[in-house]
Amino acid sequence: MKRILVTGAGGPASTNFILSLRIVPESIYIVGVESNRYRVHLSQADRTYHVPRADEEGYIEALNNIIRREKVEFVHPQPDIEVRAISENREKIEAETFLPSKETVRICQDKFESASIWRRKNIPTPKTIEIREDGDVEKAFETLGSPIWIRAKHGAGGRGSSPAYNIETAIAWIRYWRSRGVGWKFIAQEFLGGRNIAFHSLWRSGELIMSMARERLEYIYPHLAPSGITGTPSVQRTIHDEEVNRIATEAVLAIDKEYNGIACVDLRENDEKVPCVTEINAGRMFTTSFFFSYASKKLFNDYRCNIPYIYLKLAYGESLPKIKQYNVLPEGLYWIRHIDAPARLVKDGRVLGAMYNEEGRDKGCNL
Repeated sequence: MKRILVTGAGGPASTNFILSLRIVPESIYIVGVESNRYRVHLSQADRTYHVPRADEEGYIEALNNIIRREKVEFVHPQPDIEVRAISENREKIEAETFLPSKETVRICQDKFESASIWRRKNIPTPKTIEIREDGDVEKAFETLGSPIWIRAKHGAGGRGSSPAYNIETAIAWIRYWRSRGVGWKFIAQEFLGGRNIAFHSLWRSGELIMSMARERLEYIYPHLAPSGITGTPSVQRTIHDEEVNRIATEAVLAIDKEYNGIACVDLRENDEKVPCVTEINAGRMFTTSFFFSYASKKLFNDYRCNIPYIYLKLAYGESLPKIKQYNVLPEGLYWIRHIDAPARLVKDGRVLGAMYNEEGRDKGCNL
């Protein structure tokens, strides 16, 4: 039996990861770790431990103590902060990982640096300006026009994101966050108003193993954020788009020709409907990985697009069945969900399946 450790185990992304592994044709013992003392109780792992934050002293030591106690063989980091900490300290971790190189993780977590590389290599990406002082905001409007898109240089979930239609709004937005002492650095990018697309992919030594694209249609509580983006979609659908597939693939290889592990690529269409790469989430899954896992099980009774499970098999060096590199699932599958509302898999207006919402059932889905 595989024995693995999942970080951020009480968060939604790790929950999706763990639920995906609950519907595969083998038993996997899952140890969770969580730094939030409340979310530790939400973990779907077999056993969960409370640990320090990844940027606190003692984090790596705490992981290794748990790895030894639970005889863990493999570690999957989920939130960006833990991906970075584990990537930088991978030689100290007393279990295996399956991550891109340290430098690749650093580049992908820096939205200015990654955008600069894509522009140099002619990968479609929004024009980007680093904001160090107020004068850079004025330069952004002169260069990019109005509106511009303000976002934090590092971080996930739409951190610090907002459209800005004039200099005063942009400066006020940045000053607001700096006044809170969060320490974020900001960039300005050209505003892209087209489709919001996610490309979920797995790689081994620069070879694309499999991928699937989806379009985000609505976000959870969009009215609570100026950008309308609140980190995770409430409605999304699978898409087949050769331009998305091509551009996302080229974007990964532009960063690292020997890319290993997970590459979750965000794209947004411009006015000409060209998909532009906005970031790569390296080494971790998108939040709703269970969407594809559940669809694979429900439609085909297999794991062809159970990305967490295929990722785990790659990490363990196991053989894989033949899997298409692109468009693994049919297009037009909808995954509709909300806070405390179990997700529904929908096709052509008909519910194909639903996660359990009955008290006491803990497997996460109705198959």
